Amino acid sequence: MRDIFFSKEKMKYYELLSRQFPTIQDVSREIINLEAITNLPKGTEHFLSDVHGEHEAFVHILKNGSGVVRRKVEEIFGETLSEDEKSKFASLIYYPKETLFHMKQSKDKVEEAWYHQTLKQLVSVCREASSKYTRSKVRKALPKGFEYILEELLHEQEYVENKQAYYDSILSTIIEVGQVEPFIIAISELIQRFAIDHLHIIGDIYDRGPGAHIILDTLMKYHSIDMQWGNHDIVWMGAYAGSLPCIANVLRVSMRYGNHELLEENYGINLLPLAKFAMQTYKYVEPSFMPKVISELNQKDALLIGQMHKAISIIMFKLEGQFITRHPEYNIQNRLLLNFIDYEKDTITLDGEIYKLDWFGSPTIDPKYPYELSNEEMEIILKLKTSFMTNEKLKSHIDFMMAKGSIYLNYNNNLLFHGCIPTDEDGKFSRVTLDGGTYSGKALLDHYEKMLRSSYARRFEAVDDYDIDIFYYLWMGQYSSLFGKSVMKTFERYFIKDPITHKEYKNPYYKHYFSADYCDKVFEEFRMNKKVSRIVNGHVPVRVGKGESPVKADGKLIVIDGGLSKAYQPVTNIAGYTLIYNSHGLLLATHEPFDSAKEAIDHNVDLISEISIIHKADHRVLVGETDIGKKLKEDINNLKTLLGMYQKGIL
Repeated sequence: MRDIFFSKEKMKYYELLSRQFPTIQDVSREIINLEAITNLPKGTEHFLSDVHGEHEAFVHILKNGSGVVRRKVEEIFGETLSEDEKSKFASLIYYPKETLFHMKQSKDKVEEAWYHQTLKQLVSVCREASSKYTRSKVRKALPKGFEYILEELLHEQEYVENKQAYYDSILSTIIEVGQVEPFIIAISELIQRFAIDHLHIIGDIYDRGPGAHIILDTLMKYHSIDMQWGNHDIVWMGAYAGSLPCIANVLRVSMRYGNHELLEENYGINLLPLAKFAMQTYKYVEPSFMPKVISELNQKDALLIGQMHKAISIIMFKLEGQFITRHPEYNIQNRLLLNFIDYEKDTITLDGEIYKLDWFGSPTIDPKYPYELSNEEMEIILKLKTSFMTNEKLKSHIDFMMAKGSIYLNYNNNLLFHGCIPTDEDGKFSRVTLDGGTYSGKALLDHYEKMLRSSYARRFEAVDDYDIDIFYYLWMGQYSSLFGKSVMKTFERYFIKDPITHKEYKNPYYKHYFSADYCDKVFEEFRMNKKVSRIVNGHVPVRVGKGESPVKADGKLIVIDGGLSKAYQPVTNIAGYTLIYNSHGLLLATHEPFDSAKEAIDHNVDLISEISIIHKADHRVLVGETDIGKKLKEDINNLKTLLGMYQKGIL
């Protein structure tokens, strides 16, 4: 071996590494271990987007691994169990606590033989689900209290001679000492854990559905996750950071979908001052302000939510006008709509056309100073600001999103982002001036994230909204990569019946992303290999009923917003997508509507998913070919260098 020469800094690194691996045997063992890991099949990644508070469907997808768990049950027991038995067994894996409770409440006594057989079946599924992981990784995932037992069961073959009695005795003892139900729960959750190795959430956890807080509580406990922020996430992040227009918008959307309980009961936001003000100020409200879930509310509650909805919307339009005035560089002065109203005739002039307003007006708008909040409105929004910024539960959720999230992510040759790369009509990346600099493409998204993180870090030092306005811009700005449209027509949808005024024009990105050449241009911009890379998008629902496909640009781009949110399902005709990337290739799971966890438990109803192959790898993809594998290979090379230094006597 040639002499090895290193700089002082490099020598210091290897001296530190030698403390972790102080002998030739230690280094050699670690090299062997890491080399073995790089030759395992890659873990299964799942991609979900636009969850929009639909917690029951979302949690069920995690529990059944987008159908992966049921397929394993089918592969193992396809010939030995009936369809009904397989459905009941799958339901047990998804909801072990609830299913066991349901069984005990029934008239039929649960026999010891059933426990024994079920334990064997669960071990078989768990063994199959864990088969592509190292023993070390499996060991780290084992639930506390059952580590030794599970490790023995997973690595002992019960049908091998001289082992069957040992294997059966373990199962019998579990039942005998009264630990069978905790064990069933533990192994079922372990199967769920092995079905998904890493989870990507490509934006929009919040709004529309009622359970965003449940989704975030679930994700905070998840073993491996990243997320790319969506526009609905950003506005909640801005609300917690203290942005007044973001706070008003969060309340507006929550009222629109009747999600006041999310704010009041789950986050503890005090809505009483707004409710009192709304009842006194808005005796009547336009139909457009009545909550979309009105069938689930009594008439009195629905009216109150409608009143609160209008009250906070007027406050939001005023705050939005202040935001626009603070930022002439955003060039959105044409959205100062309260300036264009003839308050005597109840009309508005847009683009030279006069439209009749379908409204009862607002007594809080001063035509001379339309964007000034009344004293009561100011008091309400400032109380709400305090309530948002001092909310510990919301803080934990937003801190988690900041820690695990980003505007975009390049992961294993997949470029993940929620909305778009702002693009001009000619296909060139839009040049946007911010903070005295001009940015486009990757640099623009990087600068957005830098601004967001800086504003979030300084949220308690912000003198006024100017310091945190980036959150609201990314909610509705023309060149926001998360919004992806030229304008947001909220006012028009509320107050003008003519649908021509409601049209929101998508960024040209959504015209160009059908082109493989354009996608290659994006890959070059993000310094990715265009021969193997893909874009994974959310944000824009795929209208399957109108013949749209989630796969575009010859397979280089995949849109996975399939309508997990019930509000979108009439448009998409399905109930969401999951993209699955395993060692064999890319699969797309198309989900049918899911009623509830209760329905799944009571009647063994699963979320039905149709699986289609998007790309089949020409060989089984190994860990060594992934981003983690590249890092492992760097570690192996450094360890081999350390080994050489030991052998040469340098260390």
